[in-house]
Amino acid sequence: MCLASVAFLPDTVSIMEKALFPRESGQFIAERSQDVFVDDEGVQKVAEMLYGLQHSDDLTASGWKKANPLAPAPTTDQGSFTALNWVFVIDTMNFSFWPEKENQQCEVTYKGTTYTGYMTLCAAITRAMEQGIPITDPKYFSQISVEELGQVLRSDNETPMPMLQERHQVLTEGGRVLLEHGGSFRSFISQAGNDARKMVELIVEKIPSYRDEATYEGKRISFYKRAQILVADFWGIMEARGQGDILNMDQLTMFADYRVPQAIVYLGALRYSDLLMEALKNGELLCSGDRREVEIRGCSIWSVELIKERLCKLVKERDGQTCSVNSAIIDFYLWPYAKQHHKDMAHIPIHHTRCIYY
Repeated sequence: MCLASVAFLPDTVSIMEKALFPRESGQFIAERSQDVFVDDEGVQKVAEMLYGLQHSDDLTASGWKKANPLAPAPTTDQGSFTALNWVFVIDTMNFSFWPEKENQQCEVTYKGTTYTGYMTLCAAITRAMEQGIPITDPKYFSQISVEELGQVLRSDNETPMPMLQERHQVLTEGGRVLLEHGGSFRSFISQAGNDARKMVELIVEKIPSYRDEATYEGKRISFYKRAQILVADFWGIMEARGQGDILNMDQLTMFADYRVPQAIVYLGALRYSDLLMEALKNGELLCSGDRREVEIRGCSIWSVELIKERLCKLVKERDGQTCSVNSAIIDFYLWPYAKQHHKDMAHIPIHHTRCIYY
């Protein structure tokens, strides 16, 4: 295992330059990338595809619910409180679900449906809630033992959920931070006002495990996958309550993981070099911070930014309207798309990096 892939960044980063925000990081990386390339024709193709979907629910904040079908309903004040703490627990542990061996996935069955990947975590947390375990209460999960968390995240088969120790560390750390700032995710995030960018900055500043950063070509860059998806989930819940008027949502990027890049390559907006494609097909493990891993994630971010810009240009030119689609909404569409078309994408390898960031 790559030691760097599970290491936490220090509590203070004053000795380092401030990292570029994800959008600027994506552009910086894409302009210098050696093994991953944004394809302009592919960008246009995906923008045209999304243009055809703009009047459907697929390109709205309701896509959040499609990606999180097991989340508690936020229709009441109490439901909203629970749903927000639920997404904090989920997003804090939302990393590294890929199996060591293809046919040995962790599985969790909930209400007759067997889930794999990210959905195992959602099913396990929802199952625990139904069993009366206060897993969304920071007072509980800030002090949960490794053994208790292992029971909550137990698999139906002999393959456990990966990185239990790391999940325990980040969850208890996150719980302690919430207790220091009002005792809930809502009270914590309210310190950032109604501004999405400030929310991301607050999360990254206060919770070390969310500091998804690296160095590329001598520059400190960031992806902030979990921090951004946590803010986007907050927005999705607020939208469901008719309270989603959050500033600067357009400053969030896509959430650079290992599944969405595969979809972007499949759709033609991203291209890997022959050397990188061969390495991935051979199952090479990329360390967190490896140049190729950084390029995959950074170019994925920049390709979606260009897709968004191209889509908004189409909407303005053809309809004379302002486009309301942001990068988070595009990600909300691409992630389920990748899951739904995984058989069609089988020839495109997913990059594997065992880390706490995605």
